[in-house]
Amino acid sequence: MQQIFEEKDRKDSMKNYIKDFTKQLVEALEIGANATLKPAADPINNVVIFGIGGSGIGGRIVTNLTRLEAIVPVATCNEYDIPTYINENTLVLVSSYSGNTEEVLSMVKQAQTANAQIACITSGGELLDLAIENGYNYIKIPGGNPPRACLGYSFTELLTYFCHYKLIDKKALNDLQSAIDLLVKDAAEIEDKAADFAKSLSGKIPVIYSSGVYEPIASRFCQQLNENSKMLCWYNKFPALNHNEIVGWTEKNDKLAVVFFNCDEDYYRTKARQAFTKKVVSEYAGSVSEIIVKGNNAIERSLYLVHITDWISVKIAEIDNTDPIEIRVIDALKNELATLN
Repeated sequence: MQQIFEEKDRKDSMKNYIKDFTKQLVEALEIGANATLKPAADPINNVVIFGIGGSGIGGRIVTNLTRLEAIVPVATCNEYDIPTYINENTLVLVSSYSGNTEEVLSMVKQAQTANAQIACITSGGELLDLAIENGYNYIKIPGGNPPRACLGYSFTELLTYFCHYKLIDKKALNDLQSAIDLLVKDAAEIEDKAADFAKSLSGKIPVIYSSGVYEPIASRFCQQLNENSKMLCWYNKFPALNHNEIVGWTEKNDKLAVVFFNCDEDYYRTKARQAFTKKVVSEYAGSVSEIIVKGNNAIERSLYLVHITDWISVKIAEIDNTDPIEIRVIDALKNELATLN
């Protein structure tokens, strides 16, 4: 009985993380506004965001959202090594929830050697120690939660840095507030829609198709299905998938459940590609559905998609009686890596 109680608590805790997403965004806005941040020491010619896994996806989303507005090139890096072009005119934004992510710490030490300008987002660990010791800008966020449940912090503080360094207009933070308002207003509707989607995806292999604008969120959806729902899945984006993957749809497979992100603001030729692709995959997939994107600006639409897909992942876990918190295989990998020199 005690084990059942603990499993229920863990399932409820992930639901609560998702339910409190808007509260996290509000808190993150306040934390960012109160952070003491210095101006850039040298002109910024480019930005590279370090981060991996649950801490890294915020960087990918922000990079996509700012691609048409940022005044310098922005890239992400989620390896052990860094690009050779990083130098004193590179702003390196580091996102590691725990502050102890080994790949991120490896990249930071190389960025230090390259004399990059470094700013951090973390709850503590070695990264916070490095930031304090070296006088780097840092924004400290609350710790003790699964990194994948803390996207609201990393996303918001990255936007805060982009505004602080004058890489984008501060209007972005107003758009974030309007996104919070939308998610609060539509909270019950979003959860109900997610529950319906979960029924159609449970026991299937989800295939997520989106425009390039929302590719990082399609990736996030897959990550949440992997970790929360314990499912294999894949994603791809338009127009790239029309140059290769579409040809692979040749055999009927009822296990495949295709989900399209449908956004009225997508480029008209992309929308035509989506419509054609939907006809093709409908012949072979077990089911085809679409998530209608809501929002009046890019940040609203992006966070709407993040929130509803997060809900879908935990609703599937409920249906399948799966523990959405458990990540034993990742813990086992970290233990294995700890034995290496």
